[in-house]
Amino acid sequence: MTEDFSKDNLGSRAEEYLESIVCKNLEMCVEVLQQCENLIPLADELRIVSRCIDAIASKACAEQIASSFSRLEYSSSGRLHMNKQAKREGDWWIEDLSVLRIDLYQRVMTAMKCRGVRPESIGASLVNYAQKELTKKSSLWNPSSQTKVDLISTGHERLVVETIVNLLPVEKLAVPITFLFGLLRSAVMLDCTIACRLDLERRIGSQLDVATLDDLLIPSFRHAGDTLFDVDTVHRILVNFSQQDDSEDDMEDASVFESDSPHSPSQTALFKVAKLVDNYLAEIAPDANLKLSKFMVIAETLPTHARTVHDGLYRAIDIYLKAHQGLSDSDRKKLCKLIDFQKLSQEAGAHAAQNERLPLQAIVQVLYFEQIRLRNALCCSYADDDPKPMHNSWRISSGALSAAMSPRDNYASLRRENRELKLELARLRMRLNDLEKEHVCMKRDMQKSHSRKFMSSFSKKIGKLSIFGHSSSRGSSSPSKNSHRTDSRVIERTCASTD
Repeated sequence: MTEDFSKDNLGSRAEEYLESIVCKNLEMCVEVLQQCENLIPLADELRIVSRCIDAIASKACAEQIASSFSRLEYSSSGRLHMNKQAKREGDWWIEDLSVLRIDLYQRVMTAMKCRGVRPESIGASLVNYAQKELTKKSSLWNPSSQTKVDLISTGHERLVVETIVNLLPVEKLAVPITFLFGLLRSAVMLDCTIACRLDLERRIGSQLDVATLDDLLIPSFRHAGDTLFDVDTVHRILVNFSQQDDSEDDMEDASVFESDSPHSPSQTALFKVAKLVDNYLAEIAPDANLKLSKFMVIAETLPTHARTVHDGLYRAIDIYLKAHQGLSDSDRKKLCKLIDFQKLSQEAGAHAAQNERLPLQAIVQVLYFEQIRLRNALCCSYADDDPKPMHNSWRISSGALSAAMSPRDNYASLRRENRELKLELARLRMRLNDLEKEHVCMKRDMQKSHSRKFMSSFSKKIGKLSIFGHSSSRGSSSPSKNSHRTDSRVIERTCASTD
């Protein structure tokens, strides 16, 4: 078949056909790879497989670049930008590659990643391939099938799951989180390697804030005495999320603490995950096989500042107490310590105050905080009459708020409180200066009023002596009348000045 026997022999003609026809067309490369599945050692030696794979990767990358250029357009300001609403035309090869065997598909995806194909396109291809290869679940859901067929099918599906996990892009949101949870369920059912499951748990933990409650409800596929849902896997996912959140906070610059922004994106994600965890706890709480230690370890995984309101946690604990009425008093107290009754809403606090399932100590705490809340509401309503109770209530509410914040936002809140306290002290100093001035003025007025009162009293006493009162002459009576009028005017002036 070589040129040693004759010119234009079959070897050279096949080489020319591969070079000029097959490698120029992506669909034909896929067909050749399908034909080479049963000829892998020989096809690899002849470099047919490698050349087809390189041609597919190059063709897909070139078409994707051309599609990206076609989506470029000028904005109204004259700047060049990418039109995100335009349909992508360079990913049509996704459907064609789904017919390849898993080992060849892995080699094609690896070549595409090396050539720089978009992570979103790689993720879309992996989702499409997994949906086609993992739809036949006879080994998982059909107990009546033969054992030999089950073992073969299980081994193939396990290989598919592990290979797809290894091919997942490192970028976040390259594949939907629902797809990651589906892979994790399949990995648990198929008993894939520990490294495969841990990789999936780490990826899910990095974007847990976009997950839903249905995603977290992973069924347990162990013995009959275990819980209905896989609580241990969810706990590891939460640990990965908490560690990832802490590492992001540590890498941020210290200047961030100087900002007065309300919440960072990581803090918003923390609030979403806290609400998701509370709903998850309420969903698994009725399980009779769920131990108290597992329930508490899920509730305690997130930091204390993740929950600004404890209504969801209180609801989950109440459901657990209702479903596990055989708990001892010490276990109930230990469980209720997870709740910060100061962070309950008014409706939840009213429910907790009448909840007979709670320990007596917890009910006392609820009533105490409800009394404080009522007192603060009354103080705020009379803030115009007496500013001091309003200041105390402000301090109490700010203390509760600072306990519910992260260290970064807590620092910004403390800086705002310090500024407000400085302004309050400045107002008090100005008020004190005004009071001192008023005191000096009042002192002067008092001294003047005392002297006038002394003169009026002295004139009254002299008038009572009636030295001239018994005179019967006309001229003698007139001075007494004039003096009496003068005294009355002095008294009126004195009273007016005193008022």
